[in-house]
Amino acid sequence: MKKILIISLTILSLSITSCDDFLDLEPISEETSGNGYNTAGQIESALVGAYESFQSAEYYVWDNILFSDVRADNAYAGGDNPEVFSIDKLEVTPTNSRIFKNWSNLYNAISKANLVLAKLDGVNDPLLTQERRQQIRGEALFLRSYHYFTLVKLWGDVPLVTTYSTSVAPEDVNIPRRPVSEVYDFIIDNLEQAVLLLPDTYGNDDTVNKARATSGAAHALIAKAYAQKPNPNYQKVIDHVVALENSDANYALINYNNLFDGNNYNNKESIIEVQFLGANEGNYGPQLLLPPSLTGDSWRKFITPSHNLIAAFDEQSDNVRKNTSIKFESVQWVDEYWGNTTGSSIPFSYKWKNASGFASSNRQYLLRYGDLVLLKAEALNELNQLEPAATEVNRIRNRVNLPNLTASQKSSKEVLRETILKERRLELFQEGHRWDDLARFNQLVSTMNNLVEIDLRNGNPVNYNMTQAKILLPIPQQELDRNPALVQNPL
Repeated sequence: MKKILIISLTILSLSITSCDDFLDLEPISEETSGNGYNTAGQIESALVGAYESFQSAEYYVWDNILFSDVRADNAYAGGDNPEVFSIDKLEVTPTNSRIFKNWSNLYNAISKANLVLAKLDGVNDPLLTQERRQQIRGEALFLRSYHYFTLVKLWGDVPLVTTYSTSVAPEDVNIPRRPVSEVYDFIIDNLEQAVLLLPDTYGNDDTVNKARATSGAAHALIAKAYAQKPNPNYQKVIDHVVALENSDANYALINYNNLFDGNNYNNKESIIEVQFLGANEGNYGPQLLLPPSLTGDSWRKFITPSHNLIAAFDEQSDNVRKNTSIKFESVQWVDEYWGNTTGSSIPFSYKWKNASGFASSNRQYLLRYGDLVLLKAEALNELNQLEPAATEVNRIRNRVNLPNLTASQKSSKEVLRETILKERRLELFQEGHRWDDLARFNQLVSTMNNLVEIDLRNGNPVNYNMTQAKILLPIPQQELDRNPALVQNPL
């Protein structure tokens, strides 16, 4: 299925006559300095192609949930795919095809952003205003940063490809990995530039403002980078979240149910989201996750919420987020964690609501304000500002009818840190954050090794055998075979 990110002509602000004009171009990966990208319309089309990676790259469709929620303690694999089972059991090998596909898709997305940056200054079309040229540069820098942020969290040291090239010379393609610290410096530098180049909004149409990178999106991503990097800068996290909150875009928390009901896309809480429209621009992820009553089929679905996650919701009496995120249904397959007999009632990941036969209009938030509120709370707590941190957490809790934090939940920095981590788990399930959160809190090894999940086929607890080496994914074997400059992660 060909999925193209549809961006309205108002977004482009120029004379692209239709998306078909973009489809008639050669694939982005085949463009050379000798063809295309001489006009405003062509460079805008190249930018559309760069955004399209959020729809076509499998990582952003649903693998982000596999490598965050399933790999952590939020969900079991479900389904019937051995490679997904290996992700669940923390037995990912260099030959797992999903890691090669994700690596390739992410670097292809970076190449598209690099292409825009490489060709932009060569466009002399008077229709391309200086203001729009600067915006395009900011958008491409943001997109490249987003993908590198994904890469560095998954693999640690990664090659930094900073220019567009069609060369196949060994010295141009055999690029070594760069240290994590250097990758984060690159991400932050790119985003600092993007903040200055991008507008708060592109006007009054939120179907435009939530489809494209804005200064708010750049502030949000740079805050996340400052928090996630090996030596966090918590004051920078706060500064950039405050800048986001002061944006003319007027970001705000909304009713939690409305975030995921499929009827409130491009809402006030959304900072940037994938613009699936359905039909031939549809999202196939929901068909893989939702129960048979909503998909119209009967095969076993993926990403089954764990007992441990359900217990975490119930411990807080968090019915609003639980019922928005999870749906129980009896099934005719055998689930080894929920009953081990046909007819058992099992939970389904439910933040998507509409499957539409692999062509859903349901969307993912690439960045949303609720995440940033909790990230601000985390940074305030780490800077020993416990009461302001608790105030931010209470904003998130109160909107789902939960009371303010008790004195015991915020009694010390260490206690409040745990409280915030629990809050993030309930707030952000199925949005691809859990693994990164546990990594940032340095709790991956202890959490997974202390996790008690019983395989009902034999009555034995699952041994996840988590180690420090498993925090990062292995470099795909195909990449090691064709790039001798790469060195494998510890296995």
